[in-house]
Amino acid sequence: MASAAIAVRRRRLLIEFVALYFGAPLLIALFMPGHRLFEALAVLSLVGLVLLWRTGGFNFVTLVRGWSRLPWREIGGIAVITLLIGLLVLGSTNPNALFHTLRTRPGFLPVIWVFYPFLSALPQELIFRPLFFHRYASLLPIGRSAITLNAVVFSFAHLMYWSWIVAILTFVGGWFFARAYLRHGFPAAWVLHAVAGNVLFAVGMGAYFYSGNVVRPF
Repeated sequence: MASAAIAVRRRRLLIEFVALYFGAPLLIALFMPGHRLFEALAVLSLVGLVLLWRTGGFNFVTLVRGWSRLPWREIGGIAVITLLIGLLVLGSTNPNALFHTLRTRPGFLPVIWVFYPFLSALPQELIFRPLFFHRYASLLPIGRSAITLNAVVFSFAHLMYWSWIVAILTFVGGWFFARAYLRHGFPAAWVLHAVAGNVLFAVGMGAYFYSGNVVRPF
């Protein structure tokens, strides 16, 4: 009887997992207007927090603990690597976009740096790190395979940009963010994500990551 209840709960969790991490991004990519991205993130964040609370056993204080464990070497490394990748990608595909915001709207760049960590990186990290690794722990593979799966769903969540460049970058970024979360805590993953995103926008990769530039291939 107990095993049957566990099987039913596991099946429900699996359906929920697929709906949240594959169904929702697919619907967003197919139907949602690009300018509604932040509203969608806000809704998903609230859903994620409710699901975390309903799961039980999650200490919400951990979301603000761990600042003393920030991996500064990794943070500096991801900033440099992100800059180099942005220069390489844009230099090869869209040279006119290099440092576009810095050249044309330099006063707007600090606005991005202030708001991106809170309006984009933070809600994404809540959905893809604490919720993913806590609520769906029983569904996850062991060890690094769980980190890889996390990177896969994080990359798929960016399907709305319809870009293989975005898919690759978010997979790699997601892998490092997930590893940082498991090793150092939520603040480390959030800071890594925020730094990587701010560097991307500074170098001009908003040409690929700005929802207003999205053109669906159909």
